[in-house]
Amino acid sequence: MAGRAAPAPGALLCALLWAAAAAGGGPGGGPGGSPAPGAFGRVYRGAVNISAERVYAFAYRSEPGQVDAVRVYVNSSSENLRYPVLFVVRQQKGVLSWQVPLIFRGLYQRTYNYQEVSRTLCPSEPTPETRPSDQIIFVDVASMAPFNIAYELLVTRLESFQLETNKAFNFTASPSQPQYFLYKFPQDVDSVIINVVSDAAYPCSVVSVQDIVCPVYDLDHNVEFDGVYQSMTKQAAITVQRKDFPGEQFFVVFVIKPEDYACGGSVPSSIHGNANRTWNLQRTKNLQVTIVPSIKKSVYVQAMFFSFLSFLSFYVGSVVVAFVHYIRVQRKASSGRLTPDPDESSSSGGHQLSSPERRPPAGSDTDSSVEEESDFDTMPEIESDKNIIRTKVFLYLSDLSRKDRRIVSKKYKIYFWNIITIAVFYALPVIQLVITYQTVVNVTGNQDICYYNFLCAHPLGVLSAFNNILSNVGHMMLGFLFLLIVLRRDILHRRAMEMKDIYTLDYGIPKHFGLFYAMGIALMMEGVLSACYHVCPNYSNFQFDTSFMYMIAGLCMLKLYQTRHPDINASAYSAYASFAVVICLAVLGVVFGKNDMWFWVVFSMIHVLASLALSTQIYYMGRFKMDLGIFRRAVMVLYTDCIQQCSRPMYMDRMVLLIVGNLVNWSFAIFGLVYRPRDFASYILGIFICNLLLYLAFYIIMKLRSSEKLLPIPMFCIVATAVVWAAALYFFFQTLSSWEETPAESREKNRPCILLGFFDDHDVWHFLSAAALFFSFLVLLTLDDDLDTSSAPIYLDPFVKHLSIAPPSLVSSANLPVVCPTPESRSVINTLDRIGPGIGPSGIPLVTGHQPEVTAFPTALGALPFGQFFTQHTVNLLMAQLDSQSKWML
Repeated sequence: MAGRAAPAPGALLCALLWAAAAAGGGPGGGPGGSPAPGAFGRVYRGAVNISAERVYAFAYRSEPGQVDAVRVYVNSSSENLRYPVLFVVRQQKGVLSWQVPLIFRGLYQRTYNYQEVSRTLCPSEPTPETRPSDQIIFVDVASMAPFNIAYELLVTRLESFQLETNKAFNFTASPSQPQYFLYKFPQDVDSVIINVVSDAAYPCSVVSVQDIVCPVYDLDHNVEFDGVYQSMTKQAAITVQRKDFPGEQFFVVFVIKPEDYACGGSVPSSIHGNANRTWNLQRTKNLQVTIVPSIKKSVYVQAMFFSFLSFLSFYVGSVVVAFVHYIRVQRKASSGRLTPDPDESSSSGGHQLSSPERRPPAGSDTDSSVEEESDFDTMPEIESDKNIIRTKVFLYLSDLSRKDRRIVSKKYKIYFWNIITIAVFYALPVIQLVITYQTVVNVTGNQDICYYNFLCAHPLGVLSAFNNILSNVGHMMLGFLFLLIVLRRDILHRRAMEMKDIYTLDYGIPKHFGLFYAMGIALMMEGVLSACYHVCPNYSNFQFDTSFMYMIAGLCMLKLYQTRHPDINASAYSAYASFAVVICLAVLGVVFGKNDMWFWVVFSMIHVLASLALSTQIYYMGRFKMDLGIFRRAVMVLYTDCIQQCSRPMYMDRMVLLIVGNLVNWSFAIFGLVYRPRDFASYILGIFICNLLLYLAFYIIMKLRSSEKLLPIPMFCIVATAVVWAAALYFFFQTLSSWEETPAESREKNRPCILLGFFDDHDVWHFLSAAALFFSFLVLLTLDDDLDTSSAPIYLDPFVKHLSIAPPSLVSSANLPVVCPTPESRSVINTLDRIGPGIGPSGIPLVTGHQPEVTAFPTALGALPFGQFFTQHTVNLLMAQLDSQSKWML
């Protein structure tokens, strides 16, 4: 009845003992013997064998709403594995059993025997009753040994079993003495972070969060059966949400592993082998656990607004710049200034229209009869002198922009369409894979699969670290903004072409926007794939985060080269094929690059040979033949111009750049061969970035040395790029996790959030790197705007100041500086300029310059030794030939 008082625990225990005695035939130690009453906190010693076992009964009263936990400590001095002591604990709703010695298995079936064991019993569930309830626990001690085995038993009630919010709790655990505690969500808390720290990295431990279900899995071989878990050395953090636990409470379980290899430690030499070992005190670890509330939903909303508004400000800034530029153009038009200001940035790509009297050049983009791109050269009218034009000492832009601009523009648009195709085919499998990764993490609860910053990993829906994904929105937004800027420039350029604007047709750098479009798509895809990688960052999928970084760096280098070499830049097919080879090497590096020396030898050889081949093509403007005779020609060059007579290179500026570039790349190859970095993807990315920075620095320096200017907008973009990249790299090197180490070691680097309580250092890197890439793209887009209104000739390899001011279309040896400032060399060049250039037997031109009327050299001149360098030695040889045939030539 409800009003009747509950019986005292002593009365209940006496009744149970009387019933057991009546059924079993009196007290004793044999099977079926009556249980002996036990007291909490008292040590019981005894011995058991095959014919004698002991049963203890522990009764206690549970108060309403209170969770009572009981811990059982047992010990046996016997090391006999054949006859262990068996302990069975019976509760109201469960049975827990173990043996002593307790055996744990490690790597290679190595065994560890523990003779001291303590376990926390599954606590009784609090009842909704308003009156106390009586509970009883039976502990059975038995053994099948034919002889007595001594034991010790101690049962205690835990005073500190429930963890409190924002309050640290210290305790000790070992492999045979695991610990777990209860936590209940407060009313106003929907999510908490469990922080666990330890002063010592080892022994390796496991932290698990399990639902309030018996039995509790608290041993090394079963802790992974239920709940969420992660390994730990010095630090661990698990985010737990109220919605995942219907009872609004959970157990936090702490298990010490018998070996440290799972956390990156090595097996001590003293325990090598298969012999049984006893480890007790050596595997004890002091831990501190603190449960703190996580962020509220309002913080998620603030972080989303911050992310989008921060990058929408770039859109506002771009609109303001475009509007200001439009106002300036309209004012000049209204004031009658048809000639644009040379100092104007021309960031929009549009110019004032020329008068109708000016002669429009042949070939307009508005012509609908555009030939399809093919493998055939599109300038057949100058096929005979192509080698001459591309190998002059001081080239002008007009020398390498002779092809029909319609055909060239169509060629570069292929970059845009191809990268869209690549992005779709690459991204879809990646998205499917990372979804599978996230599903495995959510189903198995194994948080060692993904390398998050667990101290700042905010889940949303099925995603474990939504903040790392949200921070990549900048790449997508700024990539789309860059596409809009390029589209505006493209439209204005087409409009100017339709209006026959003289400055658009005859001056400046030829405008081809296909590579810019491809760069914008690549920036957007970098954001998509970086977000995919951060769904579950680990060693296996890191190449997702770097693949489009390779493409961005490669496209930037191609765009720099294409700016002044539009006719000979690589086609989209060869460029993307090269990127595919790089990505294949990256995948092979992930698989074989850890410790395999053969892979690094092969890769270093490929790296060096590719650097030499590319340098040769750049030096000779693509006119160097890559065939079986390359070695014979190379030996001839070395003998003629290095051994027989040391000569100055024909293209000194290009030679300096290529020498520095090769030294940098060879240094990378040697570094990789010696140190073999485990992060192979970042190693390749470093090669790309260093080459890009080297080329960009060389380009800007040569531009300034040629008396070209940097207008305000590109100057601002250069400064902004340098500042933002410096800040971004600072946060990039704040390592918050590392899949080069074990998950437990990686968590030692975890740090709390630093921005809005939502974003960590790596998220700030995402924000800043997106802005830095955007400014970098703007640098390439606006760098040569000063040339849009300049009538001076534009050099391909700007190294000296212009000797004459003439339209770029009027290029001959008359406005080219002399290579060798000697009277003899000047005489040779003047003579050769009158008779026209010639081609050596190797297919490489011997001298520079060209004339409208191209004639061949005499046979004597064509038979000169391999003349790929126009040097003083070559001039001497030419003079000797000219002396014998002076009458013919003059």
